[in-house]
Amino acid sequence: MTILIHRIYAEDGTFTDRPFTDEELKVYEQSKKNQESEKAAIQSAKDAASAKLNALGLTVDDLKVLGF
Repeated sequence: MTILIHRIYAEDGTFTDRPFTDEELKVYEQSKKNQESEKAAIQSAKDAASAKLNALGLTVDDLKVLGF
């Protein structure tokens, strides 16, 4: 597994690198799962909308021409 690192900027122009804590790693992994879930939901909605358009014999370009 890759160790995730925080790069923290200090006012004097230096950087401090430190690994994620266990709690930060849990939050990061949960956020990553949430993003993947949201992407899947968006793709599912796009697929459903596309199927409805196809059932009506329309395309996305047809909707653009109609002003939608």
